[in-house]
Amino acid sequence: MKLSVIIVNHNLSDLLRQAVNAIITALNTEFELIVVDNASTDNSVEMLVAEFPQVRVIENSTNYGMAKAYNEAIQVSKGEYVLLVNADTISGKETLKRVVDFMDINTLAAGVGVRMLSPQGTFLQESNRGLTRQWVAFLKLMGFGKNLTKTRLNNRNHKAWVEEFQTSEVDIINGAFMVLRRSVLNDVGLFDERFVQYGYDIDLCYRIKLAGYKNYYFPKTYVINLKVGENAKLSWQYIKHFYGAMFIFAAKYMFRMPEIKMRGIPQLYPDL
Repeated sequence: MKLSVIIVNHNLSDLLRQAVNAIITALNTEFELIVVDNASTDNSVEMLVAEFPQVRVIENSTNYGMAKAYNEAIQVSKGEYVLLVNADTISGKETLKRVVDFMDINTLAAGVGVRMLSPQGTFLQESNRGLTRQWVAFLKLMGFGKNLTKTRLNNRNHKAWVEEFQTSEVDIINGAFMVLRRSVLNDVGLFDERFVQYGYDIDLCYRIKLAGYKNYYFPKTYVINLKVGENAKLSWQYIKHFYGAMFIFAAKYMFRMPEIKMRGIPQLYPDL
């Protein structure tokens, strides 16, 4: 099978319908579509069963967050490539064909992301940077920019900057729409489930980079990212998971944590 498409959903029934419709319309290759529902209390699962019988639904009784839910689906999927796409992201008609063709041609590519637009048609800078403004500020503050040379964190006039319409190697692929090569996932491992809701994509892409593989930005197609999560930034859940992800990332890559081993208790921050 060429492509496995995976969507994680939590109470986004109407947007999920749009996302699934767009995916099915765009697909012209052998594929499977898996939706992991994280304990939705709206009619998401019922809608999928009634309107999209070809979709495989994994129904969780608990909201496990993004990383664990994606891992559940990846482990049962079969595609040569795995597309992870947010429920609030709408794919263009040619998007899936073009990214699959890109991965077929560029055999050294571990993964690829595409040009993302807002509903108003504005280019979203995290398309080629892979990082939101908050993560950019955090990584600059921590002095981590030297490890991500293609994200504009250091020299703002660097010739290797990735522009909107320039196909280029990048450090980080944004998790709203990312295609990954299964053979690379088999090598570097799946998402670190300590990153519950945020940072899971940054961590995986950095591990891909550390393993010597390459990530790419491909702007010759697009998706529309509705950015529904932007509305909840003052909630306690957002603060806990978003800033918690930054702490986990810092502890994992930037700080030398003391190694404390106790029988029967796993290390909180195991070695890479």
